[in-house]
Amino acid sequence: MLPQRPQSGSEPLRIYLVGAHATGKTTLARWIRDRYQVPMIAEVARGVLAEMEERLETLRTDIDLVDRYQAAVFTRQIDAESAINGSFVSDRAFCNLAYAAHHSGILGRIFRDPRLEQYMSWVKRGLVFFLRPHQELLVDDGVRAGVEWEEVIRIDGMVKLLLEQFDVPYIPVASLSMQERVRLVERVLQLAGLPSANDVRSITPASAAATTFADVAKAVKQSHAASAHSVAGMLAPKPTPANQNLSQDPTRHGPHSGSR
Repeated sequence: MLPQRPQSGSEPLRIYLVGAHATGKTTLARWIRDRYQVPMIAEVARGVLAEMEERLETLRTDIDLVDRYQAAVFTRQIDAESAINGSFVSDRAFCNLAYAAHHSGILGRIFRDPRLEQYMSWVKRGLVFFLRPHQELLVDDGVRAGVEWEEVIRIDGMVKLLLEQFDVPYIPVASLSMQERVRLVERVLQLAGLPSANDVRSITPASAAATTFADVAKAVKQSHAASAHSVAGMLAPKPTPANQNLSQDPTRHGPHSGSR
């Protein structure tokens, strides 16, 4: 079962990258992992397939096998997230349900499973980036469900349906450019208060002892506030000397200054 939401304090930041296959989720998840020094949950479907010692071609023809596979992927994703006590980035979330709808007969059973409602509520409290498909990214690696464009579009539509059905807030990532994707993620995570590895290294020594996510975020904000205060002090107007005769300033005391 997933951990209960804390009653007080800051909740760890959970970052999800969802969407169809061949949309760049793994590449972006690895960048977030390295940039923000958070644990990454790799695509669990690959691990399940390897443990079953089955080939993708077999899954496409054996409905009983694909049912067991999709049920195992659903459970494994929940277990992987439950094992991390803190912030993380996950390469996928509920995405296997989109594939289950197209390739298995187990979706109805999963939708009746009370864990699904609990899990989707858990995901709703995280940051969900929805990566949209581009034909330029289609690569056959022997594990994906199919690299035909029509299949990718079908899965993309099903993922969007699940997001809307469970009322999950999400941030669309429609650009193909990695630079633009990175800029979007950086800004969103900055607003969410997640410091990057560079931000953590720049924290002042007095704040370096912070050990929790909330402490680190607070230290970064204090560091930024101190910098802003220093700049404001440099730009503040200089005080007027006590021996200066203001009546000699024509801009302050003109002939009609008292007639307003």
